[in-house]
Amino acid sequence: MLFDPLQAVSQDHWLETELGRYIFSRQEKLIMDLVRPAAGESVLDVGCGSGNYLNLFAQNKCSLTGIDPSEAALATARNKLGHRCELVRGSAVDLPFSDNEFDVVTLINNLRTLDNPKKIIAEAVRVSRSRVFIGFFNKHSFVGTRQSVRKLFGFPVTSGVRFFTIGEMQSIIRESMSSPSITWGSAIFLPAPVYNFFSELEELFPMKRNPLGAFVGMSFAVHYTYRTVQSPILNSFDVKSKSAAAAPEAIRGMLQEGDP
Repeated sequence: MLFDPLQAVSQDHWLETELGRYIFSRQEKLIMDLVRPAAGESVLDVGCGSGNYLNLFAQNKCSLTGIDPSEAALATARNKLGHRCELVRGSAVDLPFSDNEFDVVTLINNLRTLDNPKKIIAEAVRVSRSRVFIGFFNKHSFVGTRQSVRKLFGFPVTSGVRFFTIGEMQSIIRESMSSPSITWGSAIFLPAPVYNFFSELEELFPMKRNPLGAFVGMSFAVHYTYRTVQSPILNSFDVKSKSAAAAPEAIRGMLQEGDP
């Protein structure tokens, strides 16, 4: 997943505008309504960028981790979040975390044109022990063209952010895990000129199961049948440090073979 420095700069600048703050507040409401984070829960934001979405969970006193391929983006996130968040440089398609390590895993506005969304979502499912939240841009938005949506959210018009239909994303999620119960909604967002005279108009539209919103959020529970064995067992096998990365897979295989 590639990082566009121009995108991070433009998004942060966008949040300094009245319209940007309002639109972000609508995203925040949808995310919090669908995720319902509890104080003390561990949250991993995949493709965290400059940390704007992690900051939402910091306000809920969650334990925070972010991962992004860009050191520049992580440096910006570090300035915002300080000691409140562990930040890791890495790829969304190969997360350097154990199975079931986080209560909540989020993927928000970060799937790219060249990404493999099924693999990225499968990795998010793997490292979650409770629920996954995916936020994405809607191909069938009420706002209109994809260019309009990018402008509305502070992205460069040439940004490689990928758009999905609601049905497409539901299909990808179902390919990543069996029989998920998906809760979804959207923040409708109106054409930008409307906000100059009646910003509250969009609040008349419901968020739950609204197919016309520009920003769609989907949340689903993760059910797992085994958990990666952690260091005490690894130590009993006298696993050498250089092979520790491969050990969890081997041990999971042993546990599965031993199932009745």
